[in-house]
Amino acid sequence: MRAVRSVLAVPANNLKMVEKALASEADAVFLDLEDAVAPDNKTNARKDIVRALTEFDWRGRPTTFRANALDTSWWYRDLIEVGEEAGSSLDTVLIPKVRRPADIHAVDTLLAGLEMSGGLEPGKVRIEAQIENAEGLVNADAITGATRRLTALHFGPGDFAASLRMPLRSIGTMDEWDGAYPGHRFHYAMQRIVAAARAAGIRALDGPVADYGDEEGLRESCKIARSLGFDGKWCIHPVQIQTVNEVFSPSDEEVEWAQKVIDAYEEANAAGSGAITVDDQMVDAASIRMARNTLDVIGESGR
Repeated sequence: MRAVRSVLAVPANNLKMVEKALASEADAVFLDLEDAVAPDNKTNARKDIVRALTEFDWRGRPTTFRANALDTSWWYRDLIEVGEEAGSSLDTVLIPKVRRPADIHAVDTLLAGLEMSGGLEPGKVRIEAQIENAEGLVNADAITGATRRLTALHFGPGDFAASLRMPLRSIGTMDEWDGAYPGHRFHYAMQRIVAAARAAGIRALDGPVADYGDEEGLRESCKIARSLGFDGKWCIHPVQIQTVNEVFSPSDEEVEWAQKVIDAYEEANAAGSGAITVDDQMVDAASIRMARNTLDVIGESGR
């Protein structure tokens, strides 16, 4: 399984931008048919998605597009037209504004029909769900259990703030309202999404920083997300990729500590000892699990 630190969003109907995105160092790329495409262009943009899925070099990445939300008139045709024309080349569909398990069931059922009609392996096309409203957050646990196709939860901070009527001027970074609350205003929502994802054994990915010129704000946002357990973060511009990849990669110090812990654990086992000490600190089972997590990320990213 590839590590997914950076997730680059690109407008589905701009094939030049798609080619540049696929040539970037982003761990994952998705073609956005929702917010990035104007209503009058959505129908024609499906043809661009088919072309990008079938003709472009994704360099080993899962081929992915974001459909429109289930409360719109476009979503089912998004899945049908792309699925019928490029189902054999499609790996993942990202569904925005998921509110309840029934949303995922509907997508799952439609994908199953497309797979049967196209002679594809059942369950071939995976689903990723975006949690960006109050109802979706409340139902996060049930959503993760809706289908085995589900492989990730994404947080959408902008729409989530709108859903809760939170004042917000800058998506993904701090504004004047953050000083009015004694803590991080999105802490509960973000930790809730990570907990639901981890309980289901799937990935958790944080949403974007809208101001792609604010490198300092992006770095701080990444650090907060990683500290809460997120695997990675969206990028809305290639300039953000390097910072996101850096923050979501274990540092040399983290890797050194992890390797020390694993080495000490293996030595203690070989000696029949239950006591483990690293750098004058006792190491318990939780420390060993954290060390393995760190080394697993290194292995997935090919570092």
